[in-house]
Amino acid sequence: MKISIIIPTLNEEKNLPLVLEDIKKFFDGRQEYNYEVIIVDNCSKDGTLKIAKENNCRVLLNPIIGKGSSLKKGLEIAKGDILITMDADVSNRASEIGLLIEGIKSGYDVVFGSRFIQGGGSEDIEWYRKIGNKFFIFLVNFLWKTNYSDLCYGYQAFSREAKEKLLPHIKCQGFGIETEIAIKVAKLRLKVLEIPSVEKKRKYGKSNLKTIKDGWGILIIIVKELFFKI
Repeated sequence: MKISIIIPTLNEEKNLPLVLEDIKKFFDGRQEYNYEVIIVDNCSKDGTLKIAKENNCRVLLNPIIGKGSSLKKGLEIAKGDILITMDADVSNRASEIGLLIEGIKSGYDVVFGSRFIQGGGSEDIEWYRKIGNKFFIFLVNFLWKTNYSDLCYGYQAFSREAKEKLLPHIKCQGFGIETEIAIKVAKLRLKVLEIPSVEKKRKYGKSNLKTIKDGWGILIIIVKELFFKI
């Protein structure tokens, strides 16, 4: 079984080696899996690309700055039976990859990591972002009759079939990509599982997330989705 791991990057030369080493440790000794790591880079100005190439990652340059755009491009070229998206800032633990994989193997179309169910948690979310996330969760659950416990979190897994159903409908180029995916998953009536995930604190550098700007963008996505059917 082939696993594709898609990681968007922007100036992550200090964090990326730690992430890649963590992934390697998870897959070492697991002969049943063949894995690839796809780095989709938003024109980093540091050594991110050099590190990716030295670690035999598939590298795709994305001149359109934005997490959503990068994730979509990565998903498009991924060859895996199971596709996993994760961040480059050491916030996602590779030890949880097994739960994501098992969820897909158990028959679910999509598996979302959640910081807000038993066993999950976060070392890297401020109180105001947590409140905003809860508000967006309430809106999406109310409007689309879903039961999500987390919404703005990028540790996710997809079956190949689910990817092919989702990709034509994904439009967001920024940080609202996770919210758009959650809504499109509900509209397509895909089978969803949430697994507990602990978000670690970013190791080096600063997040590219702009709380007010990106929060407003997420709200716009939710409103727009009310008027578009799949």
